[in-house]
Amino acid sequence: MKLVVQTGDPIRGTAGLYAEGGFRLPGDKSLSHRAALFAALAQGESQVENFLDSGVTQVLLTCLRQLGVQWQLYDRTLIVQGGGLDSFSANSEPLFCGNSATTMRLLTGALAASGVAATLDGSAGLRTRPMDRIVMPLIAMGVPIQASDQRKAPLQLSFRDRSKPLQAREFFLSQASAQVKTCLLLAALSADGTSVINEPASSRDHTERMLRSMGVEVYQPNSLSVVIKPPSQPLKPLRIKLPADFSAAAFLIVAALITPGSDVWLTDVGINSGRTGLVEVIQDMGGKLELFYKDNQAGEDIADIHVQFSALRGVKVQGDLVVRMIDEFPIFAVAAAVADGQTVVKDASELRFKESDRIKAIVQQLSHIGISVIETEDGFIINGGQPINGGQVDCDGDHRLAMAMAVAGINSNSQVQINGAEMINESFPHFVDLFNSLGANMAWQL
Repeated sequence: MKLVVQTGDPIRGTAGLYAEGGFRLPGDKSLSHRAALFAALAQGESQVENFLDSGVTQVLLTCLRQLGVQWQLYDRTLIVQGGGLDSFSANSEPLFCGNSATTMRLLTGALAASGVAATLDGSAGLRTRPMDRIVMPLIAMGVPIQASDQRKAPLQLSFRDRSKPLQAREFFLSQASAQVKTCLLLAALSADGTSVINEPASSRDHTERMLRSMGVEVYQPNSLSVVIKPPSQPLKPLRIKLPADFSAAAFLIVAALITPGSDVWLTDVGINSGRTGLVEVIQDMGGKLELFYKDNQAGEDIADIHVQFSALRGVKVQGDLVVRMIDEFPIFAVAAAVADGQTVVKDASELRFKESDRIKAIVQQLSHIGISVIETEDGFIINGGQPINGGQVDCDGDHRLAMAMAVAGINSNSQVQINGAEMINESFPHFVDLFNSLGANMAWQL
């Protein structure tokens, strides 16, 4: 489908998990993935409120059902009947992970711990994503796993005798990745001793916090290392309320910052320190953005966010900050396009291995709407402050890129048409309805 965006009114109002009479922010995607999978590994019934019901989480739930896990989803509350680490049932049909690398990498770690045989596959796009980052460490642990050319999906796990535990290891990852780290932490639940994972930079620690709440001894001796010991008791079930997804809120944050007259409150948003690099960058750009700490649920900090239209200036983004805003670069690029002066992004080569080559895709699509942007090997350079022109863009199968281009269209001289924008439903159902309720002018077309 095509999404057509035209200049609308200022973005004003409140959006959150519990907004009455309107459309809500989605529950946290990263936490939803983990909660569903970890609940399946627990012993007993788990209840997860504010669960994200979208394309990427539905493929995980379908895979869990194929593995014999019983679950029900009612009005954003997920109920999972967990049977423990060894409760998965082998299934001769491939586990289809859609376009979700998170599903494939996390589920592979859980399957490695369980010891059951399985084949994991996905869309054509997912088959291009690098999987050697999990395959090679898992092989070192003794997991019987094979990948296409040892690098990509489909992945094939053979049956493993659970009486022979996996080998505990110390890993030194070449790139910081919460998905890779989580895969190895899950496999380590069935290891013969303590495992250690070291990263070159701090990645989000949702997994460590959630496993800790389930009774697993997992701790961080420093900001770059995680230590985990296999549990001596079954994992405790989850009973949690998930916060709103910060990565989804980021689109409203930038829309309010760059649209004159805008004033938005975003409530009950998760502000895990591994996810909020964009907040620091926006504040460095002169953005009027404030966090009001509110609560802590299942180890995750929650806050309300107040954002107002601001005169932004260009900045440089590099180093460890890149990891802490890795999912926000498409929408950050739109903020940089409006900001006065030059913005430089470095050390972001990991963006080339997302749902699309996000460096190339960001550069191409911004260029289509009149933005001066230069591609570099590990990032991009944007010369901001120029008008955004209308035109046609393509989301390149990338949900975050499609939403970023929609926000750009709110401030364009003429309408922006986004081809293939149905990918937005992968992570942010009701994106269009929510934006329109706050003043935007977006419409779907066949």
